[in-house]
Amino acid sequence: MLQHILSYLKFLKNSSNQHGVHSPFVYQLLTECLYTKQTPEKFSIVKKHRKWLLQNNNEIEVTDFGAGSRVFKSNLRKVSAIAKNAGMTQRRQRLLSKLIAYLKPNEILEIGTSVGLATAAIWSGSSPSSKITTVEGCPATSGIARKGFEHFSIHNIDQATMKFDQFFESENFRNKIDFAFIDGNHSKKSTLDYFEKLLSRMTNDGIIIFDDIYWSTEMTEAWKDICAHPKVTVSIDTYQWGLVFFRKEQQKEHFTIRV
Repeated sequence: MLQHILSYLKFLKNSSNQHGVHSPFVYQLLTECLYTKQTPEKFSIVKKHRKWLLQNNNEIEVTDFGAGSRVFKSNLRKVSAIAKNAGMTQRRQRLLSKLIAYLKPNEILEIGTSVGLATAAIWSGSSPSSKITTVEGCPATSGIARKGFEHFSIHNIDQATMKFDQFFESENFRNKIDFAFIDGNHSKKSTLDYFEKLLSRMTNDGIIIFDDIYWSTEMTEAWKDICAHPKVTVSIDTYQWGLVFFRKEQQKEHFTIRV
């Protein structure tokens, strides 16, 4: 807990908003996307889907392949508790939806479906031609996500229920990727492994978002290593998320931004 407080205070000290950004690309991303109040029309379905999950008190047995949970002491968990304590906040869902709508990616990959909160947000900002693939190792949470997608007609979602390492070795991981959202195993080794595997698939305008970059000292170390990678030209630390871009035409720069 103390580590999180100290890291957040350091973030606040070093962070800025659009007025401290001198990159036209990042300035435009902030002013025309992240700082706008307008939300994609389909986001109304995301809010209904979220409410549905928060009212679901059924218990499921979760199989955790990652670094574990700070909240849950048992693998038997209520769906509502997962959505509330381990799922994405509505504010972050809105940001994710706006990012997808702004960047207009064709090929989208999510690592870590859980009960589908982030997936629904991604879908709400996407175009009908976008291909969305989401991967989850736990059959129980993947099943809840599938029920929610069907109930709210959140379509065009290709769900893969398998361990992340298995997915990266499968035929499903063959296309170029424009947008990747990583909320899976929060260990340094796994995060760096996923990053290395994604590198060969990312387009020039592609983006990878890493969730919970201050989840642990290991995750922060992984984030710093990723930012330093020569193929990463623009990196943005928003505290909750770390965003990296691969635009070869960009000068290598790092930003610490409050969103």
